[in-house]
Formats: sequence, C-alpha cells, structure tokens
Amino acid sequence: MSESTAPHVMTEDEAAEFAAQVFDVARTGDADTLQKLLERGLPVNLRNQNGDTLLMLASYHGHLSAAETLLKAGADANIANDKNQLPLAGAAFKGNLDMARLLISHGAQVNGCAADGRTALMMAAMFNRTDFVTYLLEQGADLHARDIGGIDALGAARAMGAQATLAQLGDLASN
Repeated sequence: MSESTAPHVMTEDEAAEFAAQVFDVARTGDADTLQKLLERGLPVNLRNQNGDTLLMLASYHGHLSAAETLLKAGADANIANDKNQLPLAGAAFKGNLDMARLLISHGAQVNGCAADGRTALMMAAMFNRTDFVTYLLEQGADLHARDIGGIDALGAARAMGAQATLAQLGDLASN
C-alpha cells in the first residue's frame, strides 16, 4: 500500500510562521502573491497580533497595488487596529494622498474614527498636510468633529505647531 495521502496539518508554530509571512507580503506590497493567497481562501480581513489588517499594512506602507488588490477582494477599509488607527488616518499620517483617494473610493469613511475619536482630518492637520486637508474637506470631512479629549482638527494643528494647516483651518473655522 502507498503512503498516506492525508493532507499535512500545520503545527501551531508552522501556522504562526505562515501568518507572519502573509503579513510580510502585505507589508512589502506583493500584490501578486496577495492575489494568489486570496484565491486560495486567505481571509481578506485577517488581523495580526496588533489588530492590523492586511489592508492596514499595505496602505500604511504605501503599496497602492496591494491595497487595491485587497479592496477589490472585499477588504473593509474601516477596521481599526488595536491602537485605534484606521487605514485612512494612516494615509493621512504618511501624507499619501493617492492612498487616501483609493481608500475613500472603496468605502473608507471620511469621518471614520476608532474609539479615540481621531479622524483622518485631525491627523492631516497635525502633520501640516494642507493638500490632504483640502481633499478631505472636499470629500465631506467634518471640520468640527472632536476626539475623546475634545480636540478638533484646528486644535490638533495648534497642539502640533502645524502652522500651514493652522492658518488653513483657522480661515475656514472663522467663516
């Protein structure tokens, strides 16, 4: 009789190593490998030990094609990680306007926030990203939204000394 044809069952260590490799694929932006893994049944909203989804890692690291692959496969652009960060806020932090456009075109909520209440507009304002602020406001971002500490985008810009967005938002707030 031939050897058993039963499928190999991964040990816990093998599964952990495989998961780490999958998250590295998203982090490095290998869209082709992601597509193949998704076709083989990889859950599109898989999360790592920090609560980061594959999309969070791909978008945070600026990999447009990988993020688009995940979004087209149904990734949820509104899942926060364990640090209350959303992909759109990560794009604002990084100043990646193309990523923001991609995320919003696939359902990221422009006023979305995690438990801390911090929006992408607040992040963009904090880091002096005037083009990003303009885009988010054009998409309907709420200039008056406040985080759990009561800080709005103008206050976030003020706290970080972000002079350009402070002037930009100050003009809008006074209208």
